[in-house]
Amino acid sequence: MKKTILVAALSFAAGLIVTAGVTYYSAPSLMMLEDRSPYDFEQTVETFEREVTEGGWSVLQVHDMQEVLAGHGHEVAAVKIFELCSSQYSAEILTLDDERIVSPLMPCRVAIYEKSNGNTYIARMNSELMARPFGGVINSVMQTAAVETEEIIAALVDGTALATSNR
Repeated sequence: MKKTILVAALSFAAGLIVTAGVTYYSAPSLMMLEDRSPYDFEQTVETFEREVTEGGWSVLQVHDMQEVLAGHGHEVAAVKIFELCSSQYSAEILTLDDERIVSPLMPCRVAIYEKSNGNTYIARMNSELMARPFGGVINSVMQTAAVETEEIIAALVDGTALATSNR
């Protein structure tokens, strides 16, 4: 009986260790999303900005990291970080005292960059996954916002954005 309990306890502990290891090493790929754009960098940026506006969102700020870092003597490939906002969703969170804790995650950020392989990519936080632990209003709002931003990115990645640019 004692041997059975010991084996069960050791098996359980080993299972926890393996689960923790898998979670630790897979977490970054779950928290961040990256898609390859079918367009070059400039066309991706132009198309993305248009899709954001047509989707009812605003581009609050664009950080040209290539330009910023060049000013400090560093050379990197093209990288632009976009700060996106939906006033409706922002207001739903920021009007509530307890929900303001997630304001460091606002506005939504999307990066467009080139890699050394010559391709352009679009990256962002996996908002749907990140929202779940908060529950309540934060989860609800972030889930809805995530769906909308993913639709914008999907139109670009699928190549349907240019085909529908004359909406």
